Amino acid sequence: MIGAGHAGLAMSRCLAERSIDHVVLERGEVANTWRSERWDSLRLLTPNWQSRLPGYGYRGDDPDGYRTVPEVIRFIETYATAIAAPVETNTRVTSVARDGPGYRVRTDRGEWTCRSVVIASGACNLPDIPACADAVPRSIDCLTAQLYRNPGQLADGGVLVVGASASGTQIAHEIRKTGREVWLSIGEHIRAPRLYRGKDIQWWMDAAGVQNERYDAIDDIARARKVPSLQLAGTADRSTLDLNALGDIGVTLVGRLAGIANGKAQFAGSLRNMCALSDLKMGRLLETFDAWASASGIDGTVEPRHRLPPTRVADEPPLGLDLGNIKTIIWATGYRPDYSWLDLPVLDRKGMIRHDGGVADLPGLYVMGLHFMRRRKSSLIDGAGDDARELSDHLAAYLDNRPATSAPSSGRERRRQDVLA
Repeated sequence: MIGAGHAGLAMSRCLAERSIDHVVLERGEVANTWRSERWDSLRLLTPNWQSRLPGYGYRGDDPDGYRTVPEVIRFIETYATAIAAPVETNTRVTSVARDGPGYRVRTDRGEWTCRSVVIASGACNLPDIPACADAVPRSIDCLTAQLYRNPGQLADGGVLVVGASASGTQIAHEIRKTGREVWLSIGEHIRAPRLYRGKDIQWWMDAAGVQNERYDAIDDIARARKVPSLQLAGTADRSTLDLNALGDIGVTLVGRLAGIANGKAQFAGSLRNMCALSDLKMGRLLETFDAWASASGIDGTVEPRHRLPPTRVADEPPLGLDLGNIKTIIWATGYRPDYSWLDLPVLDRKGMIRHDGGVADLPGLYVMGLHFMRRRKSSLIDGAGDDARELSDHLAAYLDNRPATSAPSSGRERRRQDVLA
């Protein structure tokens, strides 16, 4: 097992339940990404009750709250201890290659040979920065969301945040609260209320079965796997953080960053269309919840149906920005995995592992924790358990030289259009 985050530990627990001997190799400490790649004020976007791992869950007195980064680290650490996971910390994998019928895993602390490998190193290792970043003037500091910690590390002056999903909106909000001028460059995004009809949006996603939608029941899974994260923030007052909320505090909303030339940023003129499409997707999602509430008979036990006002867009959003007014650019443009150490012919032309619901193209090779890997919730803490149970079944069958029964899925489920695409 490569990676001792929540996904790798969930798989470790499931393998231990089947008495499968294994080791978990971790480049740093348990929950290393949370320790080193998150900003100070970040809170988990899912409520505490939704932190469910095999044999373990939330045990506090604030189930509807949202964990801080230190609390997430403690939760994952405690889980590793509770399940007695065989973790080798500070062990960086440098190569995984075929070794006869199995694999040879080289690390900076020696080599391991094994019949099977589970890659749980995460999908967010490297920031996905647009090529136009090369044209940013040298006088401007550039950070990724991975390196951003707090507004105190930024130079005085204007800030351009590129990307308006969960990370970009939260960072733009925090920086604007310090009094700096903030511009937010907006591309494809999904707007969502934090609370709907009196309950957390994640409660609806869970109860209505949206989070459990399977990869083999979606008409275009490649498209579904590219859908950005919901515009959500975990706050004490459970408030909705959307573009309207940012506009209310003075954040300037601009379109997708199209390029940088001669010290000026150029923005696409599609901002209004992007926002209208996002509102449409949100409405479609809420209609799904409403239909489920009616069908399940709870319509009368929750608050009435309602909709947020449309996203407000200026009549003529700026199409350019003189970067002389900008001191910092923060790239909140997403991530991609780092498989530079994987010496196996399983990567597609975009550097992603070819897999069918976590079962890779090579026998005995598996992945965990990727976005919409087996279910919509696969990358969440709450999604690791179901995926690990099914993939550990498949892995056990592989080791026993018998047919797998639970993964990949048969694919006979009715295929549907992705509600968020």
